[in-house]
Amino acid sequence: MAKTVINVDGMACEHCVKAITGAVGALNGVSNVAVDLSAKTVTVDHNPEEASVEKIKAEIEDQGYDVVE
Repeated sequence: MAKTVINVDGMACEHCVKAITGAVGALNGVSNVAVDLSAKTVTVDHNPEEASVEKIKAEIEDQGYDVVE
């Protein structure tokens, strides 16, 4: 398992937390998703062979949020 922290802009409320947690958490290989609104980060515990960082970032962007590199 890997732990990846992704910087995300555009998150402001509990709806944002639920949208990202639900979408990313539904990916195969993801075991935990933690959203920190104040730090603007999403921390994901995942199996990189099933849920790559690129796939996770794409899922966050599909929900309407901006991944910051």
